[in-house]
Amino acid sequence: MDTTIKIDSVARDRLAALAQARGMSMRALIEEFAAASLTPRQLQERAERTRAFLDAEFGHRLTDEDTSTLRARMREAQAAHRQRLGKTGAGTGAAA
Repeated sequence: MDTTIKIDSVARDRLAALAQARGMSMRALIEEFAAASLTPRQLQERAERTRAFLDAEFGHRLTDEDTSTLRARMREAQAAHRQRLGKTGAGTGAAA
């Protein structure tokens, strides 16, 4: 079944540029994104498996506080990475 998704022109143009850079259609790009993205339930299951692995293999039990701290650090790292990309023009469609 096909469907139409309404997005603004900035997002459409960005998707088109990403698809072109990868040599694929926007449809294929969006399908790839959907297939690779985890649902909230899948993320929770992965977190539970990771906690069990760390406990079984290393005897380390992550607390909710540990998890919150790690999440915050990851968000900070992602924000810093995005900021660096913005300063260099990388990933913005600028010519290299």
